Amino acid sequence: MPASVGHDAPVGHRTPVGHDAPLGHGAPVSRRTPADHLTVTVHDSGSAAANGTFELYCHPGGGNHRHIKGACAKLDGMTKWGKDPFAPVPQGVNCTMMYGGPATAHVTGTWAGRPVNADFRRTNGCEISRWGRFEPLLPSTRS
Repeated sequence: MPASVGHDAPVGHRTPVGHDAPLGHGAPVSRRTPADHLTVTVHDSGSAAANGTFELYCHPGGGNHRHIKGACAKLDGMTKWGKDPFAPVPQGVNCTMMYGGPATAHVTGTWAGRPVNADFRRTNGCEISRWGRFEPLLPSTRS
């Protein structure tokens, strides 16, 4: 039976870049895992320095994101087998009717070998809580 490597591996588990992984019988085959790379675009956060488009690379960390180490660690902790950490708030969920401000964010890229295309806003209690779970990937909007 083939070993689990690359995109076949559980979320958060992958063959390190440049390492050989046996695939069934025969000689090992070199597999390269795509880097964990996200583009984060933030608008109306209340901080001019937090607004804009930022690149985040993890494993190894890099890019121009303001909190590379913390954002990568947060995302690693949120990554679980069979769960999409970037999933939107489910439809039909009861959320408090509160407004957290005009801040919005859009996150695209690849995380744990899976494509990411997620929108964030602060339009009700559920969305505010979801935003908070992604800090420091997303900027804090607290005063």
